[in-house]
Amino acid sequence: YSTKLDYLGELWSSWEQWFAALEESHTSLSMLAFFRSPSPDRSWVTASGTVLDAAAISASALDIPVDPRSNLCIRAGYLALRSIADMYDIEYDPDPKPGDTISILREEFDAALDLLDERGIPLRQDREQAWIDYAGWRVNYDRVLLRLADLTMAPFAVWSSDRSPINLKEPNGKAQT
Repeated sequence: YSTKLDYLGELWSSWEQWFAALEESHTSLSMLAFFRSPSPDRSWVTASGTVLDAAAISASALDIPVDPRSNLCIRAGYLALRSIADMYDIEYDPDPKPGDTISILREEFDAALDLLDERGIPLRQDREQAWIDYAGWRVNYDRVLLRLADLTMAPFAVWSSDRSPINLKEPNGKAQT
């Protein structure tokens, strides 16, 4: 997998550019947020969530050299989502703290890492730190992503549209009040 993982930087750069174009197009012409793909299982919202989570897992959990392009992709992504959310008065914390609640449970994160490990993807040894780092990235886009998925009626996608933005779970698995 090391040869394939070498191409991640190029992937993150491409998606960073995509997020910049998304922000420009969807804030200049706000109705674009509601245009559906001809394929019912595709959505710009769920694509955003998938890429942001992949970059966050790469930056936090993969045992590969640090590549700032993944960080830039995540930043471009959450800033684009926030700009689009601003168009619809979607509330979010503009300065979330790394320990703030996210909708992904630790068990879900561990299951994802187990799957990567089974496939031979090199992972960092310290899973606790990987979780902390991942959650520290996800907190920047978690609520905005889920609210945009709800607003646009995005199709089902794990970690992007498969949970209620109103009933987010605490890290211990209990629903917030």
